[in-house]
Amino acid sequence: MSRPTLNELALFAAVATHCSFRKAADELGVSRSSLSHAIRSLEQTLGVCLLNRTTRSVALTEAGRRLRAGLEPVLSGLDDALDAVADARGAPAGTLRINANKGAAELFLRMIVPRFMTLYPQVELDLVVEGQLVDIVEDGFDAGVRLAEAVPQDMIGVPLGGEVRFVTVASPAYLAHHAPLQTPHDLRLHHCIRQRLPGGKRYRWEFTRHGENMTLDVPGVLTLNDSDLMVEAAGKDLGVAYVPESFARRLLADGRLVTVLDAWCPPCPGLMLYYPRNRHVPSALRALINLMKETNRKLSG
Repeated sequence: MSRPTLNELALFAAVATHCSFRKAADELGVSRSSLSHAIRSLEQTLGVCLLNRTTRSVALTEAGRRLRAGLEPVLSGLDDALDAVADARGAPAGTLRINANKGAAELFLRMIVPRFMTLYPQVELDLVVEGQLVDIVEDGFDAGVRLAEAVPQDMIGVPLGGEVRFVTVASPAYLAHHAPLQTPHDLRLHHCIRQRLPGGKRYRWEFTRHGENMTLDVPGVLTLNDSDLMVEAAGKDLGVAYVPESFARRLLADGRLVTVLDAWCPPCPGLMLYYPRNRHVPSALRALINLMKETNRKLSG
């Protein structure tokens, strides 16, 4: 029996990881047709069916599951060996895939990326913006950037940008015609601009003061799924919004918005870059982590 090529096995591993030809093709930078052809060639070489395909889904056969399980340590060891060669060369290189939400990506681009690209021109940064939290290991990312509270416990986190603060904002014109806002309970008398999370649930506003925590499903007739849009809606006198302070800073500065319930909105742990605890750290990711730590030291100093 002829033996499959390493490239064919790596292509199969990508499809098996995602259970999707489209996602695997996007990750690998190849066309779906060429990927499908490679998998058919691999199946012909091995004489077994590795994937059950329908128009809507891809699933591993028993043979496919066994091959994937055997390939994982082999391909991981190969990645480690290549990273070791890169380390010996002394210059980080290759592709670094990072997943982040929109706000995290904007801060990452502003604080870290320009300096990183100058220092490490041989590293290709692939920054993917998604609202929904993903499994970075399963989806083939080297790291993710999210709020600290969203980072899985089995990951290592490196702070990015210090603490963040969520603020409750409204326009002066709106507040002039509605009941005073002294405690979060007063929100029940207001038009709140609510937020739809990527998974479909509505975000419950969170407040804390002197150890007292409060989570509210606030009333409102307008629901949006983007913090920038929520700020703009509040600036047009449509109600009260609850957003990260950085999103509202421009309209706060020019007086179109003001904050309310400040005593109930203390700072909280901010963004973190996170990565798997029990996996080899590629040289490019290690260089990025070191740059972030250096940046944090400068900010704190």
